[in-house]
Amino acid sequence: MENYSIVLFIMAIMIVLSAVATRIKIPYPILLVLAGIGIGYLPGIPAITLNPEVVFLIFLPPLLHDAAFTISFRELRNNWPTVSSLAISLVFLTTTAIAVTTHYLIPALNWPMAFALGAILSPPDAVAATNVTKGLGLSHRTLTILEGESLVNDASGLIAYRFAVAAIAGAGFRFFNAYFQFLIVVIGGVGVGILFGLVLAYFLRRVYGNSLIAISAMAVSPFIAYLLAEEVHVSGVLAVVVLGITLSQYTNRLFPTSVKNQNKSFWDVIIFLLNGLVFILIGLQFPQVVKSIDHDAILPLIGFSFLVSIIMLLIRMWWVFGHNNNLEKAINKRKLFPQRQGRFRFYTDEKIDWRDALVIGWAGMRGIVSLASALALPLTLNEGKAFPERNTLIFISVVVVLITLVVQGLSLPFLVRFLKMGEESTKP
Repeated sequence: MENYSIVLFIMAIMIVLSAVATRIKIPYPILLVLAGIGIGYLPGIPAITLNPEVVFLIFLPPLLHDAAFTISFRELRNNWPTVSSLAISLVFLTTTAIAVTTHYLIPALNWPMAFALGAILSPPDAVAATNVTKGLGLSHRTLTILEGESLVNDASGLIAYRFAVAAIAGAGFRFFNAYFQFLIVVIGGVGVGILFGLVLAYFLRRVYGNSLIAISAMAVSPFIAYLLAEEVHVSGVLAVVVLGITLSQYTNRLFPTSVKNQNKSFWDVIIFLLNGLVFILIGLQFPQVVKSIDHDAILPLIGFSFLVSIIMLLIRMWWVFGHNNNLEKAINKRKLFPQRQGRFRFYTDEKIDWRDALVIGWAGMRGIVSLASALALPLTLNEGKAFPERNTLIFISVVVVLITLVVQGLSLPFLVRFLKMGEESTKP
């Protein structure tokens, strides 16, 4: 079977299974992941190797751009203390926790390799979080926090990943240099996104009302922004996110209503197809990864993967509720001393409800970014030697992604119904 035939075959299965998932009322990403695993074990199905660069370029920019373009900037700003806490501080804390755990449990993993694994698994996935929680009746604020976190945390995880892989390859690690490079990567990515967004907004104003040109320009813009940022060695993820947010601020001046509706319909189809392909491809990787591991090591590594998944979940829960308590203290202090409003002066005066906090903590599934990062590990080091324990790192990453998607993804709708959050969201 030719490669293009396989892609068409997978897309046809994806569309059918998405309809089935809607009928039986389970999140379609879960069904697609399980289907991908099953398809991978079918006789005659050739191994489908994911090119990490293709994954980062083809899947990540449009998915992030669409989410950034549709999110409310005002609500994102209002919830920025929570979003930034989850997307930056929690990502680095999770990276460290995974590194410490795996370094002492798996002797073959030295500190740089353990930190590389932590960086791969630390950021929850934008695609998984938004699709599994869609239609569950969550509060608008909860969805804003989850989507906002997903827009930023990929950049944090990928930056940490770069430093860890560089350390393994022999480039060394110095905290001051890493911190300085981190600032350059972040500020540069934001700058590219803003600059390109302003240039594109100027162009769209010049072609106002031309739906074909406008929608085509919007379609290619995230890819261009990503490539421009990566070409100058700054964060392509942040460039795409900032581009989407920048354009959303000018949307009423850039498009007439008819063009906005056409653009939304176009992106709905594209995002649906990309989402479906992402989850099936995740499942397809499992049979191939299993073949790369010694048979006797499979069960111990699966056990380590479950332990890592539990640690990630517990840390996320602890962090979410701890941040919520800090937010409540800051709000109370502001009420007592209104003249000393601090960093919360621009933000909402409502803390996160404990049920929303529980759902936010539980919704930390991993997905395509973690998978692509694992597969992007280089085959050789600078001196030509094989990259140490590469198959082990990839195996653990794939199993953790599957565990979080299936276990947390399947149980999340039941948790929401148990908390009766959907009923409250429909009350006037």
